[in-house]
Amino acid sequence: MIEIKDLVVKYRHKEQETVALDRINLRIAAGDIYTFIGPSGCGKSTLLYVLSGILKEYTGKVTIDGHGIDPKTQRIGLILQNYGLLPWQNVYHNITLGIRIKNGQQVLDDYGQYILEQLGIESLLHRYPKELSGGQQQRVAIARAFILQPDLLLMDEPFSALDAINREELQDLFLRIWRENNVTTAFITHSVDEALYLGSKIVVFSAAPGRILEVVDNPCFRLDNLRFRDEYYDMCMQLRKILDKG
Repeated sequence: MIEIKDLVVKYRHKEQETVALDRINLRIAAGDIYTFIGPSGCGKSTLLYVLSGILKEYTGKVTIDGHGIDPKTQRIGLILQNYGLLPWQNVYHNITLGIRIKNGQQVLDDYGQYILEQLGIESLLHRYPKELSGGQQQRVAIARAFILQPDLLLMDEPFSALDAINREELQDLFLRIWRENNVTTAFITHSVDEALYLGSKIVVFSAAPGRILEVVDNPCFRLDNLRFRDEYYDMCMQLRKILDKG
C-alpha cells in the first residue's frame, strides 16, 4: 500500500517559489496499476520523483507499507522516458545493475532468464545501448526493473518516444509480465488512450499547480480487445471531459 497524505512540493529559483504539487492525497493499493494523466507541467513526474526517493524536499507524508520512502531498504524500480541506461555498460551489466546494488548478485537466476526470454533480448546481452533501437532499449529498461522484483514500479512516460507499432507491442508485453507479478505500479503518461489501456485506476491531474481532479475506476481494465469496445470509447470521452474541466 502506497499512502500519500497532504503532499506539497515547492521549487525555489532565486527568490521565486513555485508550487508543483498542492495537497495530494492518495492511496495506491498493493498490486494495482495507477495511471496518472494531466497537462504538461502539472507535477506528474515530480510525484514519481517523490515516490522513488529522488526528491526529498516536500511537506506531508508518503509511505510504502507504513514506512517512509527509503530506496536503500525498499525495492523500487524506475523506468524513465529516456530509458536511463548506462552508455558505458553493456546490456547484461545494465539489466543486473539493480540486483548488484541490492544484494551483490552477479548472475541472473532462472527468473531473470525468464524475463529476458519474455522480452526477447537474450541475444542482446553483449551489446551497448548505442547499438540498440529505441524499442530494444526500452525492453532492457523493463527487464532491469522486473529482474529487481520491486515492491513498487514507477514508470515515467516510458513508451512515448516509440513509434505506434512498438508502443502497442511493449504495452501488451508489459501488461503480460505485470499480470504474472502483480507489482504495485505508478505509470505517468500524457495519453488518455494509454492511461485507459494500462490503468486499473486513473488519476486525473489539474493544470499546475498539480491537484487531483478525480480518481477514476477503470471498468475496461483486463477486457479483451479493449480498443475495439464501445466501453473504451465512452471512457476516453469521460476522461477528456474531466481534463477539460481542470
